[in-house]
Amino acid sequence: MTMTAPVSTGAPPAPNFIAMRQAMVSSQLRTTAVTDPRVVAAMATVPREAFVPAGPGSAGGAIAYRDTPVPLGHGRFLNTPLSTGRLLTEAALIRDDRVLLIGAATGYTAAVLATIGATVTAVEVHPDLAAAARTALAGTYGVELVEGPLPAGAPDLAPFDVLVVDGAVEDLPATLVAQVRPEGRIVTGLVENGVTRLAAGRRSAHGAGLAPFADHECVVLPGFARPPSFRF
Repeated sequence: MTMTAPVSTGAPPAPNFIAMRQAMVSSQLRTTAVTDPRVVAAMATVPREAFVPAGPGSAGGAIAYRDTPVPLGHGRFLNTPLSTGRLLTEAALIRDDRVLLIGAATGYTAAVLATIGATVTAVEVHPDLAAAARTALAGTYGVELVEGPLPAGAPDLAPFDVLVVDGAVEDLPATLVAQVRPEGRIVTGLVENGVTRLAAGRRSAHGAGLAPFADHECVVLPGFARPPSFRF
């Protein structure tokens, strides 16, 4: 009897995205204080690979589950699962919360928020990323995508219960804080002396009271540079 060796097609095996997603939950979320079960369940459900544009080096979306920022082009990145999970946990989301999401990118965090049960207004400045988000979010209930400058938000749709900035900013502008209802919740990344931190707080009569709660790698969003201070 003659044995014939299997014929190789030369193509790599298809990624097992379900296994990758579960590994992300087990190794990146559950071990790092992402403790809200609704956030964990949503991130275990939403196919993160669907929000990574196809292209050289994308490995068919497999890079979506790295524990580092994922390049999207145009100088933008998909935030790390850890940072997004920690921010959404600190947001203490309530079903039917009206959420203003700044930095929609390709729509991943908007999809997670909608899966949890929030009504989401997602703002994205780059036309190509906004177009990718519309495609990836097609059929997702409860998400409205607004294309425009990130610091402007969506004032015509305010007030919101929660402001989620899915990235790090040097300065959180008053224009965004004003779109949150009094005592509404705010979560954001902050850039301080070149270090990114995650912070949470509430809107008060005097603006936003934010307190850092973790030092984590967090993508930096464009348009939020701190105004230069005057020197005499």
